[in-house]
Amino acid sequence: MRTINTDTITANIKEMCVEANYQLSEDMKCGIHKAYDSECSFLGKQILGQLKENMEIAKTENIPICQDTGMAVVFIKLGQDVHVEGVSLEQAINQGIREGYKEGYLRKSIVGDPLIRKNTNDNTPGVIHYEIIQGDKMEITVAPKGFGSENMSRIFMLKPADGAEGVKNAVLETVKLAGPNACPPMIVGVGIGGDFEKCAILAKKALTRNINEYSEIDHIKNLEIELLDQINKLGIGPAGLGGTNTALGVNIETYPTHIAGLPVAVNICCHVNRHITRII
Repeated sequence: MRTINTDTITANIKEMCVEANYQLSEDMKCGIHKAYDSECSFLGKQILGQLKENMEIAKTENIPICQDTGMAVVFIKLGQDVHVEGVSLEQAINQGIREGYKEGYLRKSIVGDPLIRKNTNDNTPGVIHYEIIQGDKMEITVAPKGFGSENMSRIFMLKPADGAEGVKNAVLETVKLAGPNACPPMIVGVGIGGDFEKCAILAKKALTRNINEYSEIDHIKNLEIELLDQINKLGIGPAGLGGTNTALGVNIETYPTHIAGLPVAVNICCHVNRHITRII
């Protein structure tokens, strides 16, 4: 049994909130550079050039890549041989978010009640997903999610007979409706299977996967490749102003489901697809 003090968890979450908002992961940086090199539209290429410049300014000046520094989404994989000592794990995570958003001068965007709409002024609480795994380590992924793209996301309760074609239609319909509102070039996270809430979590988790890594399941990998090609043929382009790069990646996660259903969730993320993972 290994003991991890919640002070360590809070310190890591604080640093990760800041780092994720200041710098994109390497796969995302490479994706934007690759899109710039391949973009056929003159205006689209200009937009992608501005995105490249924006990334460099954020990195060198230590400022957020985007003004919407997101709702903090945290994925925790907790080893079953870990004993968490101190305050509750949820308190420790939210304290890390609180400190990170305050000390990193990140915009506080969370309201305490969805109808009364009074700001909590510290960007808490975050959305936390827990998973118990084997071992004596804790894996933490922090993924700040902006709501321009989040608002463009959708969930579908398809019939089993809809099959792969139904999934493709759902994804393409979501991207078309999102258009410029999702700040393309976008990343498309797709969850297939489970139930109503499980497929949505899968779609959100899919956004944290390296965009250069395909699914290990062959027919899902082929679906990712096909969808990315079809999305980029829509002509929405960077910032929705036309072009050949509407999406940088399509990541699909799956889970077993009921014989009577085919749940599908599509979680859109803008080009500022922020996520960072640490193991402690």
